[in-house]
Amino acid sequence: MDAKRLRPLPGTPAPKLPVTVRSDDGRDVTVTDVSRIVPLSGGLSELVFSLGLGRNVVAKDRATTFQEADGLPSVSGTGHDIATEGVFSVRPTVILAQEDTGPPEVLAQLKGSGIPVVVINAAWNLGDVAPRMTKVAAALGVADAGRDLLARTAAEIKTAQSRVPAGAAKPKVAFLYLRGTAGVYLLGGKGSGADSLIEAAGAVDVGTSLGKGTFTPITSEAMITARPEVLLVMGGGLRSVGGIDGLVGIAGIAQTPAGERKRVIEVEDGVLLNFGPRTAQVLDLLVDRIHRR
Repeated sequence: MDAKRLRPLPGTPAPKLPVTVRSDDGRDVTVTDVSRIVPLSGGLSELVFSLGLGRNVVAKDRATTFQEADGLPSVSGTGHDIATEGVFSVRPTVILAQEDTGPPEVLAQLKGSGIPVVVINAAWNLGDVAPRMTKVAAALGVADAGRDLLARTAAEIKTAQSRVPAGAAKPKVAFLYLRGTAGVYLLGGKGSGADSLIEAAGAVDVGTSLGKGTFTPITSEAMITARPEVLLVMGGGLRSVGGIDGLVGIAGIAQTPAGERKRVIEVEDGVLLNFGPRTAQVLDLLVDRIHRR
């Protein structure tokens, strides 16, 4: 898959404005102008561009890594350290945020500025794709484009899942969240987001099967007990530990079937857990790589 490119819908949708939508923080927000959009997460940016409104986006956050957004000014390091001055400096007519956009005081300032701020819940599983896509499209006055994008995405996800080998044993996959420079080595479990993708790809999420929390420290005991056959990691995390050779040097990894065979699936950080238009591509990659022998 090409992690750096999107596939926007053909043409440019004509927003039907004004619209009043219910923000996921419980407020009713009226949007009258979408000529200058600021999405405060990579996933929200991906949705806006895929709907065909990329030319209206005037800023991004650091997690927006696809090629179409190159050249846009960044208003944050991540979605958790938004700079108020940076947002105001690009004169947005509408801001899209998530409930975890922060710091909280900055999100409060943005909401109190008079600029429409629509909060969209973060997505953590395949079931979140449809409502998230629908809400973003509605907030921007392009509900019809939202339905088209959702139909395309749903069809592609269904096609990817149809490629899971029928009747085959389910391989065991461990999702590892790695930040080597900070000494963070975590095993994903139920609710990590990756668990939904692993299960949809016809595999077993070992963190979930072990009864672990959403993220728990990697231990030799857990990894040797779980015996994952495949490791799933994000690109930035893999690079932070020195690549595959560095990964298998983490305690317990080399003693697993996945570590012994160096069976590692790498997906870029800004793609794996976005649960949006590129999720079908992620799922297609996982089905192919997990079931490859």
